[in-house]
Amino acid sequence: MELNQVMKTLERLGTEQTKKTFLRHGAPGPLFGVKIGDLKKELLKDVKKDQQLALDLFETGNSDAQYLAGLAINPKLIEKKQLTHWANYSNWSAISEFVVAGVASESPYAVELAKEWMTSDQELIEDTGWSCYGKFLSFAPDTSINQEEVLALLKIIENTIHQAKNSVRYTMNQFVINTGCYYTPLLKEAQQVAETIGPVQVTLGSKDCKVPLASEAIEKAIRLERIGKKRKKVIC
Repeated sequence: MELNQVMKTLERLGTEQTKKTFLRHGAPGPLFGVKIGDLKKELLKDVKKDQQLALDLFETGNSDAQYLAGLAINPKLIEKKQLTHWANYSNWSAISEFVVAGVASESPYAVELAKEWMTSDQELIEDTGWSCYGKFLSFAPDTSINQEEVLALLKIIENTIHQAKNSVRYTMNQFVINTGCYYTPLLKEAQQVAETIGPVQVTLGSKDCKVPLASEAIEKAIRLERIGKKRKKVIC
């Protein structure tokens, strides 16, 4: 399938209602407003056959195309420099937190890039770093996780989350949740940090969006006996 064919199909699948929803959540455009389910149903199978096509889709700057690229790309084959470029090229949190961070978390460079991005002065890139590491915890086997490093990051969150940049507060909070829910060795520590930080205030793109209370999210996972059950795939 050629790039222009994919873009024409995306344009056909887009709806004004979905586009308005994405814009309300902070998308700066360009975009057509395609539902994720339609991306999967109409295009994903063909695009997954072509790694270069997925890369080309991200380069369009179109949010729908970039999300499709994230769904279709093979994280094991993508190069570090491409992920670095993606992080710098992304222009809103949905692409940074879900596509870039998600693909990076399944790549061989997950922790390396997450730590690099987390030190950035740019809000969106720092946000990507925390999201990437948090997603890595949800996916990677415990034997691949540096317990002392994660514990140190929990301490950073405990001490700084309420002074952090807006979107970074959201992904720091999610990092605590992911630690508690997916990394059993630090469940108690994550619970303690969750109780300490309490509610986290974040200005989101829509009033309908809520920041989950970390302590409640972890308790729910305990009740449902989901603690330590890893995700098979991050990008979905």
